[in-house]
Amino acid sequence: MAKLFEALYHKVFVNIVVQRSQSIVYIEECSKKAVLKSDSETFNTTELSNKMCEYINSFTSESPFHYISILDTSDAQGAIPTCSSKEMSRFNDMTSSKYICHSNEWTYFTSKSNLDIIKYNYADIGVDFIFSPFTVLAHFFKDKIDSTLALYILLEDNYITISVFDNSRLLYGDHIDMEHGDDHDEMLMDESGDDDIDLDLDGSIDLDDVDAMDSMSDIEGLDDFGDIEDLDTLDDIDEFAETEHEEDFSDKYEETSVEDVSGFNEDYQRYSLIQSSINRFYKDHKYESKFVENVYVADAISVSGDLKRYLEEEMFLNVFIRQLDLGAEVCELAKADLK
Repeated sequence: MAKLFEALYHKVFVNIVVQRSQSIVYIEECSKKAVLKSDSETFNTTELSNKMCEYINSFTSESPFHYISILDTSDAQGAIPTCSSKEMSRFNDMTSSKYICHSNEWTYFTSKSNLDIIKYNYADIGVDFIFSPFTVLAHFFKDKIDSTLALYILLEDNYITISVFDNSRLLYGDHIDMEHGDDHDEMLMDESGDDDIDLDLDGSIDLDDVDAMDSMSDIEGLDDFGDIEDLDTLDDIDEFAETEHEEDFSDKYEETSVEDVSGFNEDYQRYSLIQSSINRFYKDHKYESKFVENVYVADAISVSGDLKRYLEEEMFLNVFIRQLDLGAEVCELAKADLK
């Protein structure tokens, strides 16, 4: 009877991405086999407004099978290269964090208090899933992560998410708030210390069980996002065009400055924060540092070509960029989590 009842209705996926000064709501109405309709609206607010609520309800009222997802915006989140609770403390104090092991290989975490805030702020519509930007990276670049040692970057309007993967194994993860970039730089410098290396450089969270620390419970018995399967059934993503460089790579970077930069701009700020974070990866003995030549960027904000140029000319990286619709990608995660 339940399956028959479900067959009478389509599934509605509501996906919310909060940016620096606005919120994007992306919606898909799906049958069992296809997307029937999609829609997107941008609201000039970072909270659930009456207009946003009315817009969402106009879709969710059409079906009892609706799922609301949001991308985690917590500053206090990250990813660490272990699933062992005994080893986690080497990388981060998890006392006030909610965490989940991804594919039995690495862990992503976020602030418990932030989950409570999100649950409270969106109580009028309810939230079924909160997805980590690290799981967005892992899903979006799965074709590369499974076989390539590289640096992977997600660019949002107000955040930068960084990870280094080596054949699907996470080596390093960092999440940076653009509005507190200077504080982040100072923190990285303090954590790195005076080392002898001369370098200059997931997932869904079930809100019904926010206080659990050992695992994330499923929504109505569904599998959690840490074990998403059948990702290979997604449409293949076009390969990047090859970029060639004539510079020779060495074992060490020399710190350089970008010349002819008129004033301070956000692309240069992003470059500086990425450089500082990678410097930490190379210097901090907690991480299994490996020399990285390639960087894959998931660009959700259409940055200018300056960032690519900074990374290529100043850090000697091979840079490949894919455009990303964050709302649509969060929707793909929600659909995969319900399989």
